[in-house]
Amino acid sequence: MHSEKIVEIRNLVKDYGVKGFQTRVLKGIDLTIFSNDFIAIMGPSGSGKTTLLNILSSVDKPTLGSVLLDGRDITKLSNKELSRLRRDKIGFIFQDYNLLDTMSLKDNIALPLALNGVAGRECSRKAEELAEMFGLKDHLDKYPYQLSGGQKQRGAACRALITGPEIIFADEPTGALDSKAGKDLLDALLRVNEQGNATILMVTHDAYSASYAKDVYILSDGAMKCRISRGGSRKEFYDRIMDTQVSMGGDFT
Repeated sequence: MHSEKIVEIRNLVKDYGVKGFQTRVLKGIDLTIFSNDFIAIMGPSGSGKTTLLNILSSVDKPTLGSVLLDGRDITKLSNKELSRLRRDKIGFIFQDYNLLDTMSLKDNIALPLALNGVAGRECSRKAEELAEMFGLKDHLDKYPYQLSGGQKQRGAACRALITGPEIIFADEPTGALDSKAGKDLLDALLRVNEQGNATILMVTHDAYSASYAKDVYILSDGAMKCRISRGGSRKEFYDRIMDTQVSMGGDFT
């Protein structure tokens, strides 16, 4: 049973363009994310996935509607309050890693804590703990250029988790990875979610990646078309996601 709401969006609308020449990208989206959910958002190119993610993660603002994170409407917060919210409540995993080449993997992972003034010993302890969970314990002293793409992305996931955020937003996290590296990352994310250490919202075009989630929402033409909930095995869930894609006739790549 769900314990608490982490994110709640109601009647979310987003228009782009000037008055009289506007394009409606999001058309009244409703979505509730509970503690320890693992949600995937899928949809064809141009469906509004990235716009929705940007609004949920406070990078962009909606034209209409509300976005409640931890009970606060982020559309009404000042820039200073938004910066604090991103720092304390949100973790990001980007497709292109965003690791700093001049810092070791350990220092990259620990950076958010260091910027918050946490003592060095505590930063190291938490970085090592997460690295163990993501299979990176033997790579902490390496620099990003010495790591594979999969190792860098798992390091980025550790960095996103180290502050204990309310929610992780993952934008096509396996998009730049080969199949084995992508599976390693997804296995690690699933593990931390199942252990109760992460609430995850992932945007992906890939049905295999989406099959790791508990619920998949299909976005098309700016509206939520359906929700698919996992009931049996991941293979069975993957097949249902693929069947839904085919029935909708959309190219999700």
